[in-house]
Amino acid sequence: MRFPLALTAKIARHIIRHKRQRTPKFALVLQLEPLHTCNLTCTGCGRIREYSTSLKDMVPLEQCLAAATECDAPMVSVCGGEPLIYPKIEELVDGLLGQGRIVYICTNGMFMRKKMRDYMMAHWSPAMETKLQQLVAEKLVSDKEAEQIRSSDEKARGKLTIKPTKWMYWNVHVDGLEYTHDLIVEREGVFRECVLAMKMAKILGYQVATNTTVYKETDASELEDMFKFLSSLGCDGHTISPGYDYDAAKKDMVKRLGKDPKEFFLTREITREKFKDIERWGQIFPLFGTPVYQEFLAGKRELTCVAWAIPTYNVRGWKAPCYVMTDGHHPGYQEMLTTVEWDKYGVVNGVARDPRCENCMMHCGYEQAGALSTSIRDTWVNFKYNFMPRPKPYPSTPDLVKRAYNGNTIGKGHLAEAKAAINVPRGPSAFTRKEEHHHHEPEGGGCGTGDTSQRDDLLAKIAAAKKDT
Repeated sequence: MRFPLALTAKIARHIIRHKRQRTPKFALVLQLEPLHTCNLTCTGCGRIREYSTSLKDMVPLEQCLAAATECDAPMVSVCGGEPLIYPKIEELVDGLLGQGRIVYICTNGMFMRKKMRDYMMAHWSPAMETKLQQLVAEKLVSDKEAEQIRSSDEKARGKLTIKPTKWMYWNVHVDGLEYTHDLIVEREGVFRECVLAMKMAKILGYQVATNTTVYKETDASELEDMFKFLSSLGCDGHTISPGYDYDAAKKDMVKRLGKDPKEFFLTREITREKFKDIERWGQIFPLFGTPVYQEFLAGKRELTCVAWAIPTYNVRGWKAPCYVMTDGHHPGYQEMLTTVEWDKYGVVNGVARDPRCENCMMHCGYEQAGALSTSIRDTWVNFKYNFMPRPKPYPSTPDLVKRAYNGNTIGKGHLAEAKAAINVPRGPSAFTRKEEHHHHEPEGGGCGTGDTSQRDDLLAKIAAAKKDT
């Protein structure tokens, strides 16, 4: 079958139980943010700006586990911020698994190899030697690191680590192939590190998924190449969602990058154009979720937002109404369910109940709607999709690898572009077309020269975007 039977059965039992009990609203996935600290500043992410006054705050371990128990979702997505920065991430994952949850660690991949080396040191035995040699041969572990693993002491062996299990996925953030991904995460080399981490994880027996947010800059053809490349690495599944212009992300884009959000985020019309092939992708790649949501993204049907089915808990409590929109935080899960006026949000029959919802087609509002549909037709389509044979890994070819590693970005991506245009005095344009940047540039994107008109254009855009937001 397409997805592990045990995981599929757990979620199905949860849905059936609540349907029989006629529970009006219940959680399928908990978005758990133990912290908002992050080592990257991804374009399109408003978390750092929205929670700028609490970036050093962390949810205590016991409180995280209590939140999972309180909403009782069968699946927990541990996100943030970068969750691997959380000091008790190992205890958190172990505690959630101990509660019987399916756990996704949503990570940018930069600390994954370190966590997996910790696992190898804690569980080292001669039986691991073959895998360790493979890791060294593929340059996923250095000779020095391999020796440290082999000679691990009692302290390392007694450490709690994140170990492979069918109930946990590394859910790695990948927003495109090398150029696009590094541009969006605003740092060179991140795509390459993600790939190394995913390769290492598969050798060690971990389950690996990816999550992708699509923006205007991402071509549909690149998305298909991305899925081919990730499939060739042996990834177990993929989540994909359109980039949405929620308030915190728009404000960050204007103030920090000087970009007009309208040039970056998707409208509903553009989303449907970008995702017109998603049903075909779902047949040839292991896309997580439901074919009903895929039909929605492709513009073949409408769905009603059910943000209550995927609640978010963070340093301020239960975030409402959804993962991206914030109209308040609540101390209790049940209080949030009963207090929030859910009928004020979403899009019904093409009309936005709240203007902020107009362009949203994100998984955090609509994916669960596909899973919870009571239509006989939808139930059958979802069942058939989950139980169909798993798509075979796409064959790796030199041409596919070449397309994946399609060139480095200019320093820190969009951030470098903004700094270059504003700071540079005169000379040739500080901006260079994407296709000309297939080589390494110093941080700052060559901002020793530039045209004042370029700077003036950017400042004008900032002023216009501020006015709009």
